[in-house]
Amino acid sequence: MNSQIEKRRLQAEITILNKDGSPLANRLVSVAQTRHKFLFGTAAFDTVPLANGEYNGQELELAQQRADKLTALFNAATLPFYWGQFEPVRGQPRTEPLRRATQWCIDHGLTVKGHPLTWHTLAPGWLLPLSNPEILQAQQARIRREVDGFIGLIDMWDVINEAVIMPVFDRYDNGLTRLCKEMGRIRLIKTVFETARAENPGAVLLINDFDTSVAYDILVEGCLEAGIKIDIIGIQSHMHQGYWGVEKTHEILERFGRFGLPLHFTESTLVSGRLMPPEIVDLNDYQVADWPSTPEGEERQAREVILHYETLFAHPLVESITWWDMQDGNWLNAPGGLIRRDGSGKPAYDELLKRVKGEWWLAPLETATGADGRVRFSGFPGVYEVAVDGVRKTVSLERGKEKVEISM
Repeated sequence: MNSQIEKRRLQAEITILNKDGSPLANRLVSVAQTRHKFLFGTAAFDTVPLANGEYNGQELELAQQRADKLTALFNAATLPFYWGQFEPVRGQPRTEPLRRATQWCIDHGLTVKGHPLTWHTLAPGWLLPLSNPEILQAQQARIRREVDGFIGLIDMWDVINEAVIMPVFDRYDNGLTRLCKEMGRIRLIKTVFETARAENPGAVLLINDFDTSVAYDILVEGCLEAGIKIDIIGIQSHMHQGYWGVEKTHEILERFGRFGLPLHFTESTLVSGRLMPPEIVDLNDYQVADWPSTPEGEERQAREVILHYETLFAHPLVESITWWDMQDGNWLNAPGGLIRRDGSGKPAYDELLKRVKGEWWLAPLETATGADGRVRFSGFPGVYEVAVDGVRKTVSLERGKEKVEISM
């Protein structure tokens, strides 16, 4: 295993006591990891129709097949809160369908992130007749409603998406670009972050962008200098035109790692078919009807997916990787999924499952306590279940809290 990945491991020590406080000595104990602290995620938009009973017949069978593969591999899910789709008619948000999808994810052990609260793309058309102050007021009200309404269900949000390009976006008119052009990026970012923070002070709030150039880290630097409390820097890694390579990935990690903030790779894609032409600037400009996955492409994708994940997982500041998304064709009709359109897994899915639930997961362990009631093992930060004679307790282990004490 990569030596840097090995550094993520903890040397755990659990002291097991009897109810009277004495050590539970020389007893057989089983230890099983139930959750990983690192977030291995995916865009889980398909859970919205699934949780709302919108599938039937064979479609439902395929949806359940996808869901089973999702929960077997991932422990985190990104759900869609694109404003124009979430609230196409002002005052009529699709809150309940998203709430049901969120609950479905939570019930299946997935940590949920809402994406995004502020974005010029897919902004509702009803913003256009409004004045800029009215657009800002509507944007803040939208943030308050979603962040407050989902407290305890969603406590992680992409607060603003693709702000680097926001004020100069010229593909079509939208209210957020006009607002950002007047306010400036940093002032708008400060406003939306502070609005979200006021509604849920305990939330984890991200800035997120596809632009991995110096323009993005200059923007992040400016935000931090302006006193904006950014919890996590989100970095998209859509590689439809070919794998970045380890060298470029390390360069990006070094540049954004200088801020000392956690890094989430929020949208990662590698295709298993022909590569998108290199001259394409906006990925949305390449949506062809026939873009199949191929055997050769799937083998290439598997190699590159594992190299990408191993490179990121080895970096101490990276705390999450989200695949975008799990099934071919769900985004830009690209063969960028880990599973095919028929729901079957590709080599990339199988190899990633071996890492996430194999090499990077503590296999069920049976051991005995010493005379001091202690068991010791090496494992990754997360939640573990400890069982003695049918009595089960859960413990959380993380850096700085490798040693815990429980009473059975």
